[in-house]
Amino acid sequence: MENVKIEKHNGLAWVTIHRPSKMNALNADVLDDLEQAFQDLACDDNVRIIAITGSGEKAFVAGADITQFPKMSPEDAHAFAARGQQVFSLIESSKKPVIAAVNGFALGGGCELALSCHLRIAVEDATFGQPEVKLGVIAGFGGTQRLPRLIGSGRALDLLLTGRLVKASEALSLGLVNTVVPAESLKSTVETLASNLMEQGPQAQGHTLRAVYDGAGKTLKEGLNIEAQAFSDVFNTADRVEGATAFLERRTPKFNNR
Repeated sequence: MENVKIEKHNGLAWVTIHRPSKMNALNADVLDDLEQAFQDLACDDNVRIIAITGSGEKAFVAGADITQFPKMSPEDAHAFAARGQQVFSLIESSKKPVIAAVNGFALGGGCELALSCHLRIAVEDATFGQPEVKLGVIAGFGGTQRLPRLIGSGRALDLLLTGRLVKASEALSLGLVNTVVPAESLKSTVETLASNLMEQGPQAQGHTLRAVYDGAGKTLKEGLNIEAQAFSDVFNTADRVEGATAFLERRTPKFNNR
């Protein structure tokens, strides 16, 4: 893959979007490579956690590749939005926790990519925003849907309607990111978080992600039913037996993702 690089170490896979000359802007080729990367990682039993970042020090993903916009027809625009949504939904539906390691600008499609991840860690000088309205268009890769779900409609509309950009500190206060760290600590912070996540039951994590995302937008009653079913399903796993047994025996569990 030309636009996406993958490195694996100790159960953590780093997915790096590699278009440094374009500040890692998203186009059809990048989306294709991202899809391929996540399909491959989903089948790799040696990978427990996935982290996404951008090549270089300036940008996570600066947005969609705007050079294609002037000649894009409404039909082309619909297809492009649907394609981005498809790939980002694939990331969001991963049974393996996905961490966005935001190392710089996360604008437009870049912010939407971060939103599709389960957890977000940003460097202190990272910048977030959905500035599409400044170009006379709107967020098309899920920003109008995931951002309100994450930070609330009022705060989301402030960003979506004004197009204003926010630094990492404000993004943290808005609930857009989980943690802000110095740039030199980004990799080690992600690795520490990944290590912590890998100590937990992978089957339980997968069912937790399913319950949270399947329940989003549902009534409380519907969501509780989804949770009860996921709770029931996890009792079909060997990991839940190992977890309870290890607790009773006062030892560290050895989960096998079964």
